[in-house]
Amino acid sequence: MSVAMTQPAFAAGPLPSVVAGQAGGAVVRLKVMTFNVEYGGTVIDFSKIVEAAEVSDADVIALNEVYGHAARLAADAGYDYVSRRLDVISRYPLLDPAGADGRYIFVQTSPGQVVAITNVHLSSAHYSPREILDGWSRKKVLRNERVTRLPEIRPVAKTMLPLADAGIPSFIVGDFNAPSHLDWVRETVGRHPQVRYPVRWPVSLLLTSKGFVDTYRDAHPSPVADWGTTWPAQRPRSPDSWNPRRDAPRDRIDQIWVAGAATTVRSKIVGERGGSGVDIGVKPWGSDHRAVVSTVDVTPATTPVTVAVEPRRVSQGKVLTATYHAPGDPGERVVIVPTGGDPATDAIDQAPTPAPMDVDGSLAFATGAWAPGGYDAVLVSSTDAELSRAGFFVRFPGAGPLVDTSSWGYDVGEPITVRWEGMPGNRFDWAAIYRRGADPADGAYLAYIYTGSAVTGSVTFDADSMKRWPLAPGRYTAWVLVSDVYRAVGGADFVVR
Repeated sequence: MSVAMTQPAFAAGPLPSVVAGQAGGAVVRLKVMTFNVEYGGTVIDFSKIVEAAEVSDADVIALNEVYGHAARLAADAGYDYVSRRLDVISRYPLLDPAGADGRYIFVQTSPGQVVAITNVHLSSAHYSPREILDGWSRKKVLRNERVTRLPEIRPVAKTMLPLADAGIPSFIVGDFNAPSHLDWVRETVGRHPQVRYPVRWPVSLLLTSKGFVDTYRDAHPSPVADWGTTWPAQRPRSPDSWNPRRDAPRDRIDQIWVAGAATTVRSKIVGERGGSGVDIGVKPWGSDHRAVVSTVDVTPATTPVTVAVEPRRVSQGKVLTATYHAPGDPGERVVIVPTGGDPATDAIDQAPTPAPMDVDGSLAFATGAWAPGGYDAVLVSSTDAELSRAGFFVRFPGAGPLVDTSSWGYDVGEPITVRWEGMPGNRFDWAAIYRRGADPADGAYLAYIYTGSAVTGSVTFDADSMKRWPLAPGRYTAWVLVSDVYRAVGGADFVVR
């Protein structure tokens, strides 16, 4: 719930084709956790965030407000795999499948067997339980939800449902900043200050209508017996940070939803030791949110044909790993080409030669001889037919991103496009416009747009993306910054005439 920038809209666009996955047969017991760690997990004590991850015994943890500390948390808590693109850490390998564009990732429970997961942080604007305490009517609350959080969750459901329909168990987890309609029922009216009337909350209602199951409420059918508060947690008050109001409405806004071949076993609240409704306690608790960990029996599905690369930004001389699931025909291989290149004519490296590939595997590529720039790893058949493609960027060791604008000067009202190559690809990297000479760390940006975790990409500032448009004549700098914090890693100057 913490006050922060609004999450960007979930990327829309064509989905990769998903061949109906064959169930793996063997049921896997998976423990999935959602945890908003609050402002990077450092408000109270980062070691307590680590402890929460450890005592949860979760296999996969989706993090919010981690601010670039996901890899640190993974290392400290003993998790081997990290997705910077979705802020997920895991004991199982994580695959960023070709064509998903950061909308979801695969958790590889065994070679060739996967479940899908996405991590959301819906807008905290006009938090409805608070507004109800301040007198809003049910009609006004529902209107608010339909223009804030509902448009953010619709494309998420649209992305994840086809995966579930194709046989891949699919999780939508995160900080929804909205309660569940399964909680705000007639029986709970008056039991909590904010529950003045039943509400059919649009976000949870949409997910339910699409076949997703709220795992906590599935494990605890009675909201009277188990309210399941996740925000606010009773952490120590911080003199150096924002603190929830003492009369903040206690509600269950951190949720784990699943669709497909999945059965809820149990769901627990992780939070302040001794707190009402807390199943697993830590003292002192380190965040304004409690975490939720749900144990789910899933039947993983066969991985769709894909190639995934790690890391998506690799320093020259380091190893690039290409993980694949292939049809298993003779002559298949992974070819490295410049971005958009033809694997038949533009290959700069390929593997394996001459040994055949397995159906599932990983290949290590040495990058020392590759010039900095953009590349694709392409999974091809023996006839050079392209089966899957994943992009990445090679940089000089320690080099920052390359940033420029589409012009050095713009007329008043002319759209301003900011382009970059070699960003880290974190979930909440962003581009912003400042007045020339302003320190990005001061936070006095005039406009911002998230990068969509793109290592190489662009955004356009115009009347559709800025509340205050056009920019007045003057001198400006377009900065790219990382992980939702005010740390600029590259910039370009321009003027408005």
